[in-house]
Amino acid sequence: MRDVTRRGLALSLLLSGVAGYVDAIGFIDTGGLFVSFMSGNSTQAGVDVLELGVLSAVLPLTLVVAFVVGVTAGALIGAHGRRRAWAVAGSAAAVSLSSGLAILAPVGPVRFWMLAFAMGALNTLYLSDGRARVAITYATGTLVSLGLAVAALLTGRSRSAWQRPLLLWGSLAGGAVVGAAAHQLGSWIALLLAAIILAVAAVGLAVNRRPEQLTPTR
Repeated sequence: MRDVTRRGLALSLLLSGVAGYVDAIGFIDTGGLFVSFMSGNSTQAGVDVLELGVLSAVLPLTLVVAFVVGVTAGALIGAHGRRRAWAVAGSAAAVSLSSGLAILAPVGPVRFWMLAFAMGALNTLYLSDGRARVAITYATGTLVSLGLAVAALLTGRSRSAWQRPLLLWGSLAGGAVVGAAAHQLGSWIALLLAAIILAVAAVGLAVNRRPEQLTPTR
């Protein structure tokens, strides 16, 4: 996270907020599963197998698969330069499709797979050496970065490295609050708003001709 420019930070904060927003909607609609936090789904699947049977674990496990497919698709598109806009556009399309399915098939799993796919694709925006440099849609990696940055602050190695991961976590958590509130308008409306924001972000990436630079902060 510390190697992302300020412009990239602004984009990652926006997308992380959208991820928290969408995850909250998915959590409410699925009755306790996630469309961006796959550790939670994996744990839930394990508990469900023991307590409720194998079939009960199908949805959380297929959400994990859909997330991984989204990451794969985003990486194949090419998460660098102007081609990153297509990854965000694909996420916008998937969320928009989920919005429509919320009307046509509100209890069907396909719309949740679309959301997990979209969230997976967003995590490929900042790749380096085959790794995601910024955890857009899940907080665990961000909190690890925050803890390491706090250690760096206490040892005098960095006075500001903690700021970015804290902002990213705050954006995700704040987005979840807004998503839960927006869900009261109706799931399809709330998801359509998220799709519009992602589409605008994709257009912004497409028209910005300057490549994203990775520059360390001190």
